[in-house]
Amino acid sequence: MSDTTQAKGFSHQTIETNNWLMIILIVLVVAIGGLVEIVPLFFQRSTTEPVEGLKPYTALQIAGRDVYVREGCYNCHSQMIRPLRAETLRYGPYSVAGEFVYDRPFQWGSKRTGPDLHRVGGRYSDEWHEIHLTNPRDVVPESNMPAYPWLAAAQVDHTTIVKRMSALRTLGAPYTDAELAEAVAAVQGKTEMQAVIAYLQGLGLARKTMQ
Repeated sequence: MSDTTQAKGFSHQTIETNNWLMIILIVLVVAIGGLVEIVPLFFQRSTTEPVEGLKPYTALQIAGRDVYVREGCYNCHSQMIRPLRAETLRYGPYSVAGEFVYDRPFQWGSKRTGPDLHRVGGRYSDEWHEIHLTNPRDVVPESNMPAYPWLAAAQVDHTTIVKRMSALRTLGAPYTDAELAEAVAAVQGKTEMQAVIAYLQGLGLARKTMQ
């Protein structure tokens, strides 16, 4: 009789009718599952070692990436090419983990109102990008992308770039003291338009051809 009572004490009915117990158990299961999935990735070289030829972002590219994130570009553009024939034919070689070692945070995205941008580096000229960002319909008539003309007038904030690069170096980006010392000069006087274009022109260059 006591065994039956104990069994009922932790039955499905007990769990499903106790909100707090259900929440605790769900969090526990998700946490364990997440750890099992994520922790091993930190010990796999393919996910922690940069691919050959990958370089950390320059000071101007970092500034441009910050603008890219600020403007929410990742809401419409992904930066992750899936290993599917239709994807590789349109965008180029599929993305691999070693290409994102210096990305903090990742810009993978999942929604493609606009095209994937992971291999956009070097595909168009700086002039094309400037026209496109100023008024997308001047180069792509059917585009529904908003215009960003103010980027050409806004100056890059050079006062925080050294702190940004120092933080990224702490996280593993191999910046030298000399690069940090030259960072302010590299971005001072540059517009946000120039910074965003520099960022876009550097995307996906380490693996432009299928290996």
